[in-house]
Amino acid sequence: MLLAWIVFTTVVAFLIRKTFFSTKKRRPVSVNYHFSRQCNKSCGFCFHTALSSDKASLNDAKKGLRLLKEAGMRKLNFAGGEPFLHPNFLGSLVDYCKEELRLESVSIVTNGSLVREEWLKTHARNIDILAVSCDSFNEQTNIEIGRGAGDQVTILYKIADWCQNPGIMFKLNTVVCRLNMYEDMNEHIARLQPFRWKRFQLLMVADENDSDKTLRDVRKFMISDEEYETFCQRHNHQSSFVAEPNNFMAKSYLILDEYMRFLDRDGRQPSSPILEVGVGNALSSVYWDEESFEERGGYYEWTREETQTGGCADESMKW
Repeated sequence: MLLAWIVFTTVVAFLIRKTFFSTKKRRPVSVNYHFSRQCNKSCGFCFHTALSSDKASLNDAKKGLRLLKEAGMRKLNFAGGEPFLHPNFLGSLVDYCKEELRLESVSIVTNGSLVREEWLKTHARNIDILAVSCDSFNEQTNIEIGRGAGDQVTILYKIADWCQNPGIMFKLNTVVCRLNMYEDMNEHIARLQPFRWKRFQLLMVADENDSDKTLRDVRKFMISDEEYETFCQRHNHQSSFVAEPNNFMAKSYLILDEYMRFLDRDGRQPSSPILEVGVGNALSSVYWDEESFEERGGYYEWTREETQTGGCADESMKW
């Protein structure tokens, strides 16, 4: 009986510790809110395609973001689709996240085509990072990818300039694919001086871009791990260099969709909406690899200098 009791108490203690640390670990520290799937471009390898034209109401979006902040969110990234298709909605949420939720970092990922200088001037104080997707500095390549209309590079330089005076941290995102894998981008990166340049390996996602039956078919753009590594080696002396191969990308991003559900890239269904079941229950139903999030450099200096408070409020989350 004594042995059985020891075994029982040991198992219970293990489960309690496991539950405690699991709960502690799975805070939605950094969330990517894809509030709309609509986009004005047609990139051939897109893995978050326009399967719907829905988005939450502004009030519901604010309620959901407050729940995320209360659950531990410190950084929010607005993505899409193309978020600047809804400039008033985006602007209201950017201001809400900084002025009311007091998030450490608010960022936006855009293709750049709809960014306007006046919009940036209006909301700049509440934007830490503006990331522009640019897959090539050859306009013909951008057109072939489906991202360009012949003016992508010109727009990119304008946005980089607009970010300087208000102190928005300018970032570049590049997807390495069959069409740009041999390109040397060093000269432009040196001129643009982004604070981070993320180079993503092309990603295939089931039911989004994996066949001729999906809206996009990534297969004709695919490259090998070795080809991706060759591209990285050509550019890895850049101080802004951040490489993200598929083994980091696939499961390390916490994505909230237009219905305020967490997406699961592990083949399972999305979570229930956080407005219905709460953040904890929704998060527990999807696979998010926080270790890969940390390994890929998910924690970094993500707050613009003039809004930093001199340190991280949570000692356990310092980077």
